[in-house]
Amino acid sequence: MSSTELPGVRSTAAPSSQVGAVRVAEGEQLRTDRLPGLEMNVRVRPPVRAGLPPALFVHGLGGSSQNWSALMGRLADSVDGEAVDLPGFGWSPPPADRDYSVTGLARAVIRHLDAAGRGPVHLFGNSLGGAVSTRVAAVRPDLVRTLTLVSPALPELRVQKSAVPTALLAVPGMAGVLDRLTRGLSAERRTRGLTDLLYGDPSRVKPEVFEAAVEEMERRLALPYFWDALTRSSRGIVDAYTLGGQHGLWRQAQRVLAPTLLVYGGRDQLVSYRMARKAAAAFRGSRLLSLPEAGHVAMMEYPEVVAAAFRELLDATGDGDGDTVNTVNTANTVKTVHIMNTDEDGKG
Repeated sequence: MSSTELPGVRSTAAPSSQVGAVRVAEGEQLRTDRLPGLEMNVRVRPPVRAGLPPALFVHGLGGSSQNWSALMGRLADSVDGEAVDLPGFGWSPPPADRDYSVTGLARAVIRHLDAAGRGPVHLFGNSLGGAVSTRVAAVRPDLVRTLTLVSPALPELRVQKSAVPTALLAVPGMAGVLDRLTRGLSAERRTRGLTDLLYGDPSRVKPEVFEAAVEEMERRLALPYFWDALTRSSRGIVDAYTLGGQHGLWRQAQRVLAPTLLVYGGRDQLVSYRMARKAAAAFRGSRLLSLPEAGHVAMMEYPEVVAAAFRELLDATGDGDGDTVNTVNTANTVKTVHIMNTDEDGKG
């Protein structure tokens, strides 16, 4: 998705690899981490006090670190948060090897964590970022304290019709076709289509946030690698869905030792709500938060509810005050939250 922003955002100088201005929410900072063949923009939310455990947030297909601003702001009293722009998205340039597979993106996250020396972290992932984070947690358990997945892109046998266009991007030559078919669409119309697709209730998107998202869409469309990044990432998801054996995402989900929080939206048009129970069974002793009114990006639509659920996870694992977490869970917890008559800030 094209990223959206919080009210009161401000512009800063762009990273050296980009043009234009990047927006950051009040209290956020930006930096660029450079490794051989990899450059990643990192959005930092300094903690309210020293000594809080580190957290890393990983966005979904076509998104950016801005997708986590609302949740990061609400968790600043609980974690020392950073959100990355995956290679080729947000303000990060494409990877030198042009590897947008789930494994390649997981490798980029692992390299970032190893270089930063911040692990183990509380790892968050949405959609594609959820698949990437699952792989990271499975192959490098030493880097992950807890795992929070919001509508993770895990293999489904019956893909929802609204998710078909994303899958079609993986077909060779389809990106060029879609580019020609949509060339006449304005950035505003494209953004409106995305919010309708991603939110359970698109009316929750404030006008100033929508305007900022339109600006970001215009910037992204001008990037020479826009379609290539989308195409290769979509192909990476499809390929990951077809992998079997120990490399299959469901098999790797079973290998995750970190305490896990799963968040699913009942109005999600991209990841089926029916997958919530399967995921809860795959991740040992996981906690499942069901939000019947939420769409695909619950951390943006209901950040206060997701934040509360994460704090419950911290309390349950004994990490709320920086203690060592348990590495194995034993019991599943299922929680369904209906959110009605909320005010314009999303607080009930």
